[in-house]
Amino acid sequence: MHDWQYSERARNLTSSAIREILKVTERPEVISFAGGLPSPATFPVEQMRAAAQRVLTDSPQAALQYSATEGFAPLREWIAQRYSRDGLTLAPENVLITTGSQQGLDLIGKIFIDEGSRVLVEAPSYLGALQSFSLFAPKYVPVTTDDQGLLPQALTPELVKGARFLYAMPNFQNPTGRRLPMARREALAAVAKRDGLAIIEDDPYGDLDYEGQRLPSLLSLAPEHVLYMGSFSKVLAPGLRLGFIIGPRAVIAKLVQAKQAADLHTPSVTQRIAYEVVKDGFLDTHIPSIRTLYAAQAQAMLASLKTHMPANATWTAPAGGMFIWLTLPAGIDTMQLLEKAIAQNVAFVPGAPFYVGTPQSNTLRLSFVTVPPEKIEAGVARLGALISGALPRRAA
Repeated sequence: MHDWQYSERARNLTSSAIREILKVTERPEVISFAGGLPSPATFPVEQMRAAAQRVLTDSPQAALQYSATEGFAPLREWIAQRYSRDGLTLAPENVLITTGSQQGLDLIGKIFIDEGSRVLVEAPSYLGALQSFSLFAPKYVPVTTDDQGLLPQALTPELVKGARFLYAMPNFQNPTGRRLPMARREALAAVAKRDGLAIIEDDPYGDLDYEGQRLPSLLSLAPEHVLYMGSFSKVLAPGLRLGFIIGPRAVIAKLVQAKQAADLHTPSVTQRIAYEVVKDGFLDTHIPSIRTLYAAQAQAMLASLKTHMPANATWTAPAGGMFIWLTLPAGIDTMQLLEKAIAQNVAFVPGAPFYVGTPQSNTLRLSFVTVPPEKIEAGVARLGALISGALPRRAA
């Protein structure tokens, strides 16, 4: 047998904790709060079918041919127009189409991170970003957060100095569900301008505000300092693998060079199908239906948590997105709790993998959007019983 000689980068690769958990949760009897998957009930199947038919009837050769690395021009124009708001004016040259947001993270890591580069991340932060950036061996610096998200005052000049960028998810963050208030957005933009801090604004959940009360993006507040990442996965379908990056033209040009080496371009067919679906305002009616569904699911889980969790457990109450973050009493290790939970046919994601510094091992993430309310109730009841059973017994 040949002895394959892996690179140091490959030897340092690890599997996603969430993906490993999802393998277990494929059993139909498991009530899974683990996956950050959008609800299949929100997928616009008929619109996709009709759009695919039009694309393969009207422009089949172009749809099946190689195309520009930057992306399908009409789709880039649509994105530029949609995000030209809050005083921001964008052109298609400010937009790069990526093969899902995950490719965007990979390209950003490639063009900005050298081994040992300082990268600032929220504590906790999105696991998929940490996994992607870790390939390039950065030195992570955790930034303090509280129940409203990242603390701008923690970004002192000393902390920011020499950092390649701050990676942040201001809207309904994965894993906590928190949204950064307006005052903190303005303060964060001020730090970026004061210290020349580059910010990666990852925003897959921004449209999923249950009340439809959108807050201005960091991009609109500090356009020269921010790369904005968006996705069609949560508003259309993740199987499209369509994301995008918006930013200064010079940075987009460098990302284009990195993408050319990665995949030449994002698939032409999926770009054209997505454009056919969204071009005439479909999202303006479709997204509110997703918000309504997810708001009901969130309320079902919050009500179940209130009923079944022990008094000394706390959790976030998100105003949008797909996640609730639980903090359990100190001393409970949710990695160990997960084994017992899976034995009871309920699953979640332990909190420790979302931290780059000292992990808070008494935390966990729950996703509620793919589980019907009656199963939410049953799953949370099982989980509450397990947590209550894990609490240290008081002496008589």
